[in-house]
Amino acid sequence: MNPSRRLAAILAADVAGYSRLMGADEEGTLNRLRSIRADVIDPKISEHHGRIVKTTGDGLLVEFTSVVDALRCASEIQTAMAEGNAKITADKRIEFRIGINVGDIVVEDGDIFGDGVNVAARLETLAEPGGICVSARVQEDAAGKVDLTFEDLGEQNLKNIARPIRLYRVRADAGRTHTIARPVDVRPALPLPDKPFIAVLPFANMSGDPEQEYFADGIAEDIITLLSKSRGLFVIARNSAFTYRGRAVNVKTVARELGVRYVLEGSTRKAGNRVRVTAQLIEAATGGHLWADRYDRDLADIFAVQDEITASVSRDPCP
Repeated sequence: MNPSRRLAAILAADVAGYSRLMGADEEGTLNRLRSIRADVIDPKISEHHGRIVKTTGDGLLVEFTSVVDALRCASEIQTAMAEGNAKITADKRIEFRIGINVGDIVVEDGDIFGDGVNVAARLETLAEPGGICVSARVQEDAAGKVDLTFEDLGEQNLKNIARPIRLYRVRADAGRTHTIARPVDVRPALPLPDKPFIAVLPFANMSGDPEQEYFADGIAEDIITLLSKSRGLFVIARNSAFTYRGRAVNVKTVARELGVRYVLEGSTRKAGNRVRVTAQLIEAATGGHLWADRYDRDLADIFAVQDEITASVSRDPCP
């Protein structure tokens, strides 16, 4: 089939904390996802005239001809999910992140490609669990047509997208009959801080046990949090850095895409009450190692390991 081109509203969704949920209860998580698809998501997509383009283990991509249909579908899905999650303990809740964009797409053999799709996928990673993030084009096209509030998040640089995109967070606004958007901030963008930029990549799980993925992610997330408290560093957000999970990537490529001077990568291996953590700090321009170490400790000492890694990283890049 020859490819065709058209304008469409694209909805991208995935499950927040999918690795953690699967690590805690793989069978139960899969069963709940099947029920949610059958009872909530698929009926809502059909009701609002959407077409499911593709699905993955934890997400899906949907095409709509109307941005209003896409927004109403997303809002009703999130409302239904919130109502269902109210009856479930926090550790077992399945929460979706949804991104919506309007743009030009290429259609070939039932699949869709192009910037319209790529932007929607990036917006989904920036949405809060249970939330919806949309582009300015979506907000403009839906103004006055849906009972939702749009919170202006300003212009953002998205990975692999050449131009900055103005983003909005969508909030349900019961009782209103029109769409409200916060005034657009027209102030010029502030210059980047004069600090070393660093990205902490997801730590590799070397145990061979998929259930330990959440443990490796937790270590990297905690290090990001600790490094963010350092006045001498500017740390890339977790959502941006974790797009590289499970991918074999070149450090120079990561640095170019995220705009950083340093990259911290590492691995974990857990066996019983013992854990081995390796970490290495790399200068992106040269690919050289500024620092590397290995920690063999009792599991109870894992927080001390995170503190030691953070101290070493904070010391090395700073003048």
